[in-house]
Amino acid sequence: MSIGTGPVRPYRVVQWATGSVGRAAIRHFAQNPAYELVGVLVFAEDKVGKDAGEIAGIGPIGLAVTGDVDHIIDLDVDCVLYAPLWPDIDAICRLLRTGKNVVTTTGPYYPTATARGDFARIEKACTEGSSSFHGGGIHPGYAGDLLPLTLARLSSRVDRVHVHEVVNFRQEPSKYIELTGMGKTPDRFRSEPTLLGASVPYFAQSMAVIAEGLSRSIDEITVDEIEIATATADIHYAGTDTSDIPGVWGVVKAGTVAGQHHKWTAWSQGTPLITFHAKYTMGDEDIEPAWNYGHSHYLLVIAGDPPTELVLRAGAGPDGHPVYLGYTWTAMAAVNTIPAVCAAAPGPVGHLDLGLLRLPGLVQPNPGH
Repeated sequence: MSIGTGPVRPYRVVQWATGSVGRAAIRHFAQNPAYELVGVLVFAEDKVGKDAGEIAGIGPIGLAVTGDVDHIIDLDVDCVLYAPLWPDIDAICRLLRTGKNVVTTTGPYYPTATARGDFARIEKACTEGSSSFHGGGIHPGYAGDLLPLTLARLSSRVDRVHVHEVVNFRQEPSKYIELTGMGKTPDRFRSEPTLLGASVPYFAQSMAVIAEGLSRSIDEITVDEIEIATATADIHYAGTDTSDIPGVWGVVKAGTVAGQHHKWTAWSQGTPLITFHAKYTMGDEDIEPAWNYGHSHYLLVIAGDPPTELVLRAGAGPDGHPVYLGYTWTAMAAVNTIPAVCAAAPGPVGHLDLGLLRLPGLVQPNPGH
């Protein structure tokens, strides 16, 4: 579809779900001439009929959102950006069978053993609909797979890859604070399932992308005991202007979990090859031990020749402090694959298939200059 310097016509797209990621995507679709947003699906009844732009916080754009899945299925579109919290493979396959390409931030991302069945269903649906599928995002989908492989191009030898994800909830309040287990007593936290723990099969798919890119395979993934930090004083947290629930949300009480460090290691040929670190905290103050991880960021470390490190973090906002771009990065890492996915042959399309992406519509006239 893309010829020369840009598309011959805008890519007709649908936004499926309007959480933090979906709203970021709507804002981009509304201002990028390479896309035409023709449908938005919501699951909350109080959103149905509202203007998509108002839900995204940018004012009306002339498109009412719908809660009718059949209406979305019947639309003639090039691609659906599928962004609920967890994937519904039945829904994804239904979209693919109707000839709609699907790019998703929720996975699946790579056909590991646990995801192989889902990919088999997706591949069959792609064949039936002559459509393509891609799973992407910031992590999984970029910082923990594509970025390490890009960095590894500078290496003469790779011994081990470390990916550190640091999320500072004190600076970037989120509706996922309670879901991650913050505010639980240490005993309760250790005895109950955690959101990050449940996500290991998805992070394992990112590890598999790295391994394939390095011409290795993963034998097993081991999980270390979770390190925790506790609050030394009550930590109050609040919502943001773009959240569904603005205002004060709650408090992480003194003595409860205010920090967690998960560590998962992929082994290949008897040695540790890739380790993912998930470091989530309620900030650098009022927690013990004081980990002092700082602002939210990603740290990539390649042990080898030469030893190499890369930090990915947001730049300073208008107030001089780094802003949290996790949801925007998640959305855009997926959105920017849409042209390549639409042009791809039918079937699942991974990072190693996409190659270097063309990015239509990102450079636009600056009205201030």
